[in-house]
Amino acid sequence: MGEVSGLAIDDNESMRLSLHKVVVSIAILGVAAAIAGLGTFATFTSTTSATHTIASGTLTLTAPFSRLGTGASPIAAGDTMQRAIDLSYSGSISFSAVTLTTSASPSSLLDTDTTDGLHIVIDKCSVAWTESGPPYTYTCGGSTSSVLASSAIIGSNVALSNLTLTAGSLDHLRATITFPSTAGNTLQNQSSTLTYAFTGTQRAGQSQ
Repeated sequence: MGEVSGLAIDDNESMRLSLHKVVVSIAILGVAAAIAGLGTFATFTSTTSATHTIASGTLTLTAPFSRLGTGASPIAAGDTMQRAIDLSYSGSISFSAVTLTTSASPSSLLDTDTTDGLHIVIDKCSVAWTESGPPYTYTCGGSTSSVLASSAIIGSNVALSNLTLTAGSLDHLRATITFPSTAGNTLQNQSSTLTYAFTGTQRAGQSQ
């Protein structure tokens, strides 16, 4: 019998403890070898690459020429006012549509009376309008098409037709504002300041 710290341990127990220590030591060595072996495998690799540049375009709607800012006063029932405006699609992306929103501030019966108040018609000429005046009038030396049929002067996001809309192109428009001959005395001594806002929407997405 052997002694450890004054305690008696038989030979079989001592052997079991020694065997346990050996097994644990072997297991630890096995784990260490497995970890070390992770870095010893070799693999073939091959790499290729490609680059390209993607750049977004611009959607630009401008009015390089416009008479819409020219007012008229005093007007009487039955009068008409013609004003030319060019719409330029000067960006690199084409449009799918253009709408017109008109507002008035200050406002009056001239714009709130949708029957006897001001009305607007917009036409397009295939070439630049020939201007006379003031008072301004316009004739077309090419072909004309309707962009907006007669409507009350105030409208929101009103769709415009027969526009070119292609990037780099130009549309020659003429707005005719009419004060109906049916306007009665209640529309005398009225004044409105009108704002015309043309808003373009880009073309639909497509493959590139």
